[in-house]
Amino acid sequence: MFSKFLNLDQEKQDRIINAAIKEFAQKGYDNASTNEIVKEAGISKGLLFHYFGNKKQMFLFLFDYCYRLISEQFYQRIDLTEKDFFTRIQQAVLIKMELLTTYPDLFKFIEEAYLEDSTEVKADVEKKIKELNSINIGKVYEGIDFSKFRDDMDIKKVLKIITWTFEKMSEEELFKAKLSPTHEIDYEKIFLEAEEYFEILMKTFYK
Repeated sequence: MFSKFLNLDQEKQDRIINAAIKEFAQKGYDNASTNEIVKEAGISKGLLFHYFGNKKQMFLFLFDYCYRLISEQFYQRIDLTEKDFFTRIQQAVLIKMELLTTYPDLFKFIEEAYLEDSTEVKADVEKKIKELNSINIGKVYEGIDFSKFRDDMDIKKVLKIITWTFEKMSEEELFKAKLSPTHEIDYEKIFLEAEEYFEILMKTFYK
């Protein structure tokens, strides 16, 4: 669907992507202006729609692009040979912090997409998030040594409790960000809070 855009030289692709990410991240979907995007990217509006079809398709393309780039970087860095569950999850949180520093604009765009209320794209984004979370949770759990967990508990239920704990943490932080005028998320605070939960959960569920 986006073959015309993907056939462009990399420099031009990057210019358009960076301009669109900046506009959507700063203003949200409804208020983002394609006029500003083409002005920043140095192309005509006709060409922009030639590449993406419409504003909605461009937004969803950018969501996939940002998520894919960050996921690729994440899986290049994480040690999937680490078999301890909590060490693996702590490692994942640290890598996310590193990537946040490396790709702040991409994370800002993804955050805004998660917070997006526009009826035009909200359902599509929520569907993508649900599918991607399901895939990524499965990968992060691969090769874990479950023998460290207590024998008197159902491991599937334990993993659900742990997953729900951090999902709820994420939901609360996103809700706070949504109420904030800047939509800023304090990742360092989240990391420190997550460390406290790791300690409690490890004491609860490990032998």
